[in-house]
Amino acid sequence: MLKTVELFTDGACKGNPGPGGWGVLMRYGSVEKSLCGGEANTTNNRMELMAAIAGLQALKESCHVILTTDSQYVRKGITEWIDAWKKNGCRTSAKAPVKNADLWQVLDQEQLRHQLEWRWVKGHSGHRENELADQLANQGIPL
Repeated sequence: MLKTVELFTDGACKGNPGPGGWGVLMRYGSVEKSLCGGEANTTNNRMELMAAIAGLQALKESCHVILTTDSQYVRKGITEWIDAWKKNGCRTSAKAPVKNADLWQVLDQEQLRHQLEWRWVKGHSGHRENELADQLANQGIPL
């Protein structure tokens, strides 16, 4: 039986591109743990992806993961678009290179280790865990 872990992820950017951060609130039972980090020159979408990657990489064993994000880009990319991208050699249906392909490849590998359930929540809507992930993402932005 796999442990169920909840991950709440968010990314933030001051300017796009610009300094950015990612945040993850992890929950196993009643125990919560916070993670954050950032980069000096990045985009909001890269930070959204990094939050999901960092959360999954922090798990030491295979888990049933409920990952909640406010990013439709991340949720739809990994659940709807990625298979077509892989078939097209990391190209979109318009034959353009997939943006952030390096991070999509890492996220795709990380998700293989777990039984993943992807959820979406509207950002900045008062959802407690999403608001905490947003605060962590902003904390991760390098000064």
